[in-house]
Amino acid sequence: MGEMAVDAIALGPNGPTVSPLGIGTWAWGDKFFWSYGNDYGADQVREAFNATIESGLSFFDTAEVYGLGESERLLGQFMQQTDKPVQIATKFFPLPWRFNAQSVSDALTASLERLQVSQVALYQVHQPFDFLLGKRILMNALADEVQQGRIATVGVSNYSAEQMRQAHRYLAARGVPLAVNQVRYSLLTRHIESNGILDTARELGITILAYSPLAQGLLTGKYTVESARSGQGQSLQGARRLDPRFNPNGLEKIAPVIRALQEIGAAYDRTPAQVALNWLLAQGNVIPIPGAKNAEQARQNAGALGWSLSTSDVERLDQLTQAWK
Repeated sequence: MGEMAVDAIALGPNGPTVSPLGIGTWAWGDKFFWSYGNDYGADQVREAFNATIESGLSFFDTAEVYGLGESERLLGQFMQQTDKPVQIATKFFPLPWRFNAQSVSDALTASLERLQVSQVALYQVHQPFDFLLGKRILMNALADEVQQGRIATVGVSNYSAEQMRQAHRYLAARGVPLAVNQVRYSLLTRHIESNGILDTARELGITILAYSPLAQGLLTGKYTVESARSGQGQSLQGARRLDPRFNPNGLEKIAPVIRALQEIGAAYDRTPAQVALNWLLAQGNVIPIPGAKNAEQARQNAGALGWSLSTSDVERLDQLTQAWK
């Protein structure tokens, strides 16, 4: 696939514009949850980075805790090897011993050094833990960094509707919008539609970054009841081994969804994964950030763009997945 023009989407009300689909880089350098260094390594993720850029996408989501900084380091190296503009979202983890504004500044400094940049497009709070820091101090520290120019926009991750409102209020008092809430969202994880997160985001102009948009790979169709029963399918790694959705009973529940994705995909000459990502794009103001451990997965992700599901196909998938709301 050659480079294609993709419509940009803004992060929050007045934030920088990024490609409408990003790449999540949790698996880059992570040996604890993923098998980095065994099944794939730096060469494969470099190829994933290059294939993403060649596909016209330029938005990468990482975090200081991914591979204990290795994900950021790898991205920093890869960015030095391209002349194309790249936009980075990374995250601050509110560890218990981080109890003042200086700890936010220090964590950001370390992330910027690993990434070899002077500013990131988006800096997110990884989890809604307060510990000793407190939300007001945290949001004020982030607003300081916006004013100093080290981050373009502020985001949160895994925040409830009420936690979003509170963060939004603290930032608004400083004249800084809350741009993003990064949450788990896919056809098989639709809770944000029923617990107020999506409605609140729309009301406040907050962009949703959808992580795990392929439900850890379940929506690709490569995990089947038959292969799970025979033990001949994909060998499960990391977090998937503990996820009941990957056992035969779990896979049986989602089989009708996978069949629909396959049927719809055939009509558009697209894969089930591309259909699942396109469904998220159809929700509006949602940026899916699927992972990519190699060039093929990166190209597959990019194939979710440049076309649109019909209204009836969007509704069919909506009806089929009501149980996951």
